Amino acid sequence: MIRLESYLQGQWTSGEGDGSTLVDPASEQGVATASTKGLDFDGALRFGREKGGPALRAMSYAERGALLMAMSKALHAEREQLIDDSILNAGTTRTDSKFDIDGATGTLAYYAGLAKTLGSERTLGGLGTVEGEGEQLTRSKRFWGTHIRTPVRGVAVHVNAFNFPAWGFAEKAAVALLAGVPVVTKPATATALPTWRCIKILVDAKILPEGALQLVCGSPGEMLTHLRTGDVLAFTGSGTTGAHLRRLEAVTERSVRINVEADSLNATVLGPDVEVGSETWFAFVRDAVREVTQKTGQKCTATRRIFVPKQHMDAVLETLAEEMGRVPFGHPAAEGVRVGPLASAQQHKDVREGLDALVDAGAKIAWQGSGAFEGATEGKGYFVHPTLLRADSPRDVGLVHEREVFGPASTVMPYDTPEEAAELVALGEGGLVAAIYGNDKDALRTLVEGIAPWSGRVLIGSKKVADQAISPGLVLPSCVHGGPGRAGGGEELGGRRGLDLYTQRTAVQGDRALLDKLFE
Repeated sequence: MIRLESYLQGQWTSGEGDGSTLVDPASEQGVATASTKGLDFDGALRFGREKGGPALRAMSYAERGALLMAMSKALHAEREQLIDDSILNAGTTRTDSKFDIDGATGTLAYYAGLAKTLGSERTLGGLGTVEGEGEQLTRSKRFWGTHIRTPVRGVAVHVNAFNFPAWGFAEKAAVALLAGVPVVTKPATATALPTWRCIKILVDAKILPEGALQLVCGSPGEMLTHLRTGDVLAFTGSGTTGAHLRRLEAVTERSVRINVEADSLNATVLGPDVEVGSETWFAFVRDAVREVTQKTGQKCTATRRIFVPKQHMDAVLETLAEEMGRVPFGHPAAEGVRVGPLASAQQHKDVREGLDALVDAGAKIAWQGSGAFEGATEGKGYFVHPTLLRADSPRDVGLVHEREVFGPASTVMPYDTPEEAAELVALGEGGLVAAIYGNDKDALRTLVEGIAPWSGRVLIGSKKVADQAISPGLVLPSCVHGGPGRAGGGEELGGRRGLDLYTQRTAVQGDRALLDKLFE
């Protein structure tokens, strides 16, 4: 088996003991081990602050952008190896593996392009940007005020989820590195092999300055206790873990910045005006099926609740079941398979228990896949069949709006009016994305106004973009990613907005002519 070492303080190093075993989700066979026991986390964070930070801040945005483009190209050149690693350790099909890897390289490339628009901007010897035009502060036209942003003087620790080992690493790292902040990335141990490979590729290519990017493979141990003022902690994972991180002494006592992306009961609403068989209808069906089955439903943006006009309940369930029944599931390496196993034994247990809990709460299984898993060994692997549930009285099955089943499952529920649909979406208490399919402007306005306060992003699928719009689960680096309430209350990406997490906004006041010269 492969020993996954951590990359800390400029060298590859392995922790003591056997550590954790990473497995192939399709066979349950061990493929790698990782341990962090005995590693010097405090030294690693100091190394990032003292070596990586100054090196990055000495560069212009354009120069950092060039690093990101080089990273993107280096990872793309090893795409086939990364696909193999993902199939082996994450249990993803080839198509889903490419979705993760291309998301990583695409995000790096996007921020490299954004860097060109920022160019060689510098303020007060640091690297930053002036916000807005500034304004006169007193009667004197000479006394002026403006706001600038400069990189924080710490290190960014990124704790990522198991479902996107490449994209999850890259989307956070791209923004932090562009802002001029060094990164320590810590992937979920269960699927760390693809992330380890990404970092190994980048280290071997000698793209980044010393200390700009470090990797922790295995348990984080006491690493987070060494965070200090000026550092940033960005986390993607469960709401329970997110709540624990917010209680860290570094956060409560030293004001370490924290961004959390957590559980999300994302919703899709089929508008009241949509006719069965219309272009908008088929766009809704296509996206709903994709969002339930892609990555075996293991996406933070996957659709967990589907709200449809009461009169269309049976038609929607029948059509979705028919389309999902055509999706091949089985061993991720088997030709044609589009739905593989869940990523780990714990995931398998959680999904099965979650489905049972929803049924016990009053939801009914309307359709569930059946039969053997193609190419899989009988009795082996963390496989589950895609499942559609229905809850004809949405308000009476409260658990549907509280418990996320992180797998290929979604619950279909009826509504009477657009106002009620928006209220039902809000019962989820915060999501990353909501999708609305329809063409009636009045209904769309009601739905958007009612849903937006509870969602980080809203996608409207109408007939004019039925064959052009992205699926709601696709995260674009140009738009913000995050959501209120249950979704964690955080915000990432969003183009230039993403830099806010890693920069300090400062008001600078003084002689306008002098300020203009300082920030020209």
